[in-house]
Amino acid sequence: MAQLFFKYGAMNSGKSIEIIKVAHNYEEQNKKVLIFTSSIDNRDEVGVVSSRIGFRREAIPVYSNTNIYSIVKDNEHKPACVLVDECQFLEKEHIIQLTKIVDELDIPVMGFGLKNDFQNELFEGSKYMLLYADKIEEMKTICWFCERKATMALRVEDGKPIYTGEQIKVGGNDAYYPVCRKCHTNPPL
Repeated sequence: MAQLFFKYGAMNSGKSIEIIKVAHNYEEQNKKVLIFTSSIDNRDEVGVVSSRIGFRREAIPVYSNTNIYSIVKDNEHKPACVLVDECQFLEKEHIIQLTKIVDELDIPVMGFGLKNDFQNELFEGSKYMLLYADKIEEMKTICWFCERKATMALRVEDGKPIYTGEQIKVGGNDAYYPVCRKCHTNPPL
């Protein structure tokens, strides 16, 4: 029985490398996977899942008007699994489409993404993944400044913490640090 999985974690918790690993494991058994990623994340290039350690995979970019369900349903070969990176940037309708892939097409879907933004608010995609997922798993990493578990993202600009602004600003270690609650409130910068 297929299920919808949501694996979330702070930045640097290995979400993208996990997608690449899971895809490899399926493909090594000659099982087809479809990989999607948000078109918003263009750090490497649109339509690419890339890890910080240098691995990358082509993916189907998800735009606001993308119908993920139709792409999967109309695919020439039924995939054994659907993998989705950067779920936090998806819209509610995309998450509903993922549930339909699981419920109507009986294909497991594994979504990966951040849970909360730099102001510690839920992203739209994450909110609906948390609401609709059959299984939820936290991927862990450590705080940039101490040994506690990182649960938040600290946005920085010119070496100073930023607590206001647009929710979405794509960036890596140049703009965000994975931090614990204590270091988010009082970062040692």
